[in-house]
Amino acid sequence: MNEASGGAPARNVRVLLADDQSMVREALATLLGLEDDIEVVVQVARGDEVLAAARAHRPDVALLDIEMPGLTGIEAAALLRAELPDVRIVIVTTFGRPGYLRRAMESGAEAFLVKDAPAAQLADAVRRVLRGERVIDPALAAAALADGADPLTARERDVLRAAADGAVNAEVARSLLLSEGTVRNYLSTAIQKTGARNRAEAVRIAREKGWL
Repeated sequence: MNEASGGAPARNVRVLLADDQSMVREALATLLGLEDDIEVVVQVARGDEVLAAARAHRPDVALLDIEMPGLTGIEAAALLRAELPDVRIVIVTTFGRPGYLRRAMESGAEAFLVKDAPAAQLADAVRRVLRGERVIDPALAAAALADGADPLTARERDVLRAAADGAVNAEVARSLLLSEGTVRNYLSTAIQKTGARNRAEAVRIAREKGWL
């Protein structure tokens, strides 16, 4: 085990690990478990299980995937930040999209890494966020700066998500408690802002940018 100053053993860093892909989650847990000072105390497969697990196990660091059922990792991060602000948050994702980085930082995450980062880099990020540092994949940081800010409002994102599976305006309106005219206006604005030709293309572009 690593030693703190004065020769005393360093306290284990307690980690919550959230990823809906069981093989990936187990691999990450195994890799982190090889570190003398890191302990994965709880694993969950859904974003809407993160807060309850954190309440029960009181981790020091939450390692969250972005795309999970129930809630995204970014949404789960915002809940953690609001209720358990002492928990440090590391977002780990397969999809290195600049928009994800921006949204993750806005939700309160201290670190953002892609899953193919070396295991040593991930363990280092866990330790660094506990010291109050921010850890961001350099390539993603550069891409985010080059890509510009997310032009969509929260409501425009909601409407695009609701329309993503081909729902007609009336269905979107019902699901979001909006009028059909309001839905049409939001969709039109979102299409213009993304430079798309139609709603399907607007959804695709927004997803590729990490805005959804």
